[in-house]
Amino acid sequence: MFKILIVDDEEKIREVIREYAEFEGHVTLEARDGMEAVNLCRTEDFDVIVMDIMMPKLDGFSAYKEIKKLKEIPVLMLSARGEEYDKLFGFEIGIDDYVVKPFSPKEVMARLNVIVNRNRRAKEEAPQCSKLIFSGLEIDMIARNVFVDGIKVDMTPKEYELLFYLAKNKNVALSREKLLNEVWGFDFYGDDRTVDTHIKMLRNSIGPYRDYIVTLRGLGYKFEYI
Repeated sequence: MFKILIVDDEEKIREVIREYAEFEGHVTLEARDGMEAVNLCRTEDFDVIVMDIMMPKLDGFSAYKEIKKLKEIPVLMLSARGEEYDKLFGFEIGIDDYVVKPFSPKEVMARLNVIVNRNRRAKEEAPQCSKLIFSGLEIDMIARNVFVDGIKVDMTPKEYELLFYLAKNKNVALSREKLLNEVWGFDFYGDDRTVDTHIKMLRNSIGPYRDYIVTLRGLGYKFEYI
């Protein structure tokens, strides 16, 4: 069981997600716009948020940025638009997943379960980890920080998880499918472009050490460090 905040200006959409979530035994709260969602997050804790992008008063992207200032809560974005730009922008600011309307409520719940379980697993594993250092690239597992030549790098949660997994398995060839399964936590959602997009973002973030992430043509990637 987990606690979900459902944010959408369409009552019918909130109702459908609420019914499926409560049928699975989860607790739900609702907000009609981004501003109401931010205010709820000031007083309530949630395991995950389902949030529409296009809303009155405060859009989903802006609301998510404000919520991040308060606490770390994973987010699944809903949108009537399927443009690649929206998806890329969402991933760049740190959202966990993205679903285009009209959607299957069962798929939404499957994705939410993956997000929450992955987030809980990451929190459980974090205290057992220390630091990984590769020349001037330092990955602090406990604090979930990355430093490039002593300077802290601002990364999205997904970039960090991807770098962590690659570095933890250094010099091991990892297929795109393997990365999807281990970092995103699902078998059939998403595609190769999801991995490639985040690899590009990650390389930009680690700058001078981008060449540590090697492309394996026709397979995937490898974090190479001898």
